[in-house]
Amino acid sequence: MKHHHHHHHDHNNPAKDLKHHKHLEHLAEAGAAMAGAYALHEKHQIKKDPQHAHRHKIAEEVAATIGVGAAGFALHEHHMVKEAKHILKEEKHHHHHHH
Repeated sequence: MKHHHHHHHDHNNPAKDLKHHKHLEHLAEAGAAMAGAYALHEKHQIKKDPQHAHRHKIAEEVAATIGVGAAGFALHEHHMVKEAKHILKEEKHHHHHHH
């Protein structure tokens, strides 16, 4: 299942495409790590601040959900990076054979 609805693929510039997806992949990985760290922080707050345990539990679950979403997005971008690298390789291959 490929989602290409909001991908502005610049097929004339696969190197630019590759850079774009690498950047998004790294942002998503950082987001996933931050959300995971925040979820752990909230989990710890439940023990430290039991009178607001419910609030911390919700915050932990929200952060964990964001973490999963960000990780999924990172995975998607990783796939796009692989695709862009493949296009670059194909292009180089074509250029060498048509001289």
